[in-house]
Amino acid sequence: MKIAICPGSFDPVTLGHMDIIRRASLLFDRVIVVVMSNAAKSPLFTQVERMDLLRRAIEAEGIEGVMVDCYDGLLADYAKMRNATAIVKGLRAMSDFEYEFQMALTNRKLNAEAETVFLTTTADHMYLSSSLVKQVARLGGEISDFVPACILSDITEKLRKEQQQ
Repeated sequence: MKIAICPGSFDPVTLGHMDIIRRASLLFDRVIVVVMSNAAKSPLFTQVERMDLLRRAIEAEGIEGVMVDCYDGLLADYAKMRNATAIVKGLRAMSDFEYEFQMALTNRKLNAEAETVFLTTTADHMYLSSSLVKQVARLGGEISDFVPACILSDITEKLRKEQQQ
């Protein structure tokens, strides 16, 4: 069984993320979408909330062979623990590639059994990031074209509460 890990912070999950997850599910027997911690980011949603949003979005799209998990350590260790043969990363632009290439080489050094696979995003999602979604929403913009419909109200509600604090 070919198992792939699809890591990210997913804060929140976007249609770009969902596109990569769906396409990865067509290439591998099993895909584990893993919500990772990133010390360089301060997430809007907790890890548990992000996992819930992902599960709901995956279920709503009817994507099969995908499970959601979280992990706070090294991705290479998680891939080893799950017997994954691939780490799937989505690329939007050349700037993504430089960072992701460095991470791929590091992960390969730490776990030679897992190969990093890059999937380029579709043209519709090239500009899309979780940070952009939060920025647009915080400024009152419409984000329904950027996130799965089933979690839109969760995102707008969370941002509304954040602004009230």
